[in-house]
Amino acid sequence: MAKVAIVYYSATGTCHALAKAAAEGAEAAGAEVRLRLVTETVPEAVIARNERWQAFVESTKDAPRAQLDDLDWADGIIFGTPTRFGNAAAQLKAFIDTAGGLWFAGKLANKVYAGFTSSQTLHGGQESTLLSLYTSFYHFGGIIATPGYTDASVFAAGGNPYGPSTVTGPNGDLPTEAELAHARYMGQRVAELAARLRD
Repeated sequence: MAKVAIVYYSATGTCHALAKAAAEGAEAAGAEVRLRLVTETVPEAVIARNERWQAFVESTKDAPRAQLDDLDWADGIIFGTPTRFGNAAAQLKAFIDTAGGLWFAGKLANKVYAGFTSSQTLHGGQESTLLSLYTSFYHFGGIIATPGYTDASVFAAGGNPYGPSTVTGPNGDLPTEAELAHARYMGQRVAELAARLRD
């Protein structure tokens, strides 16, 4: 049985929904899954100015938080982040930046990696965010397992071969069912490939 960690940052729940769908896909493929939210680092006063952000923080206050042990434990790791100027959100990047000890010990190498993202606008940097995230995986010595065009769910969700993504729009819409299906497929794919590497 493969072990899959889904480590993500979400401010208002969009990436949270994609993360849960990826977890469902990995579990359906027989993996043991750890779903881990990255700790929020923005001051409470800033969060309080956005009702959706505040509501999400309150609704997930008891959710398990990402730890470096989750990366060490996993055979496959899926990172999720909203787009921030074409890059990963600072909260997720800060967590990844603490993994130097694991990297130095070779404990991040030879694992299966993938990612997902969201943006407010259609051309808001989804692909560049995933590509910038994958740069870390190259340094880890990881095996990147994008969905490519290996399943119909990719096309149905808009055709992003780099990983599941969604456009929230100005109202912060949650992912569509087609986008969630794409995330489930990615979770399944990572779990299946990680299981092959374990054998």
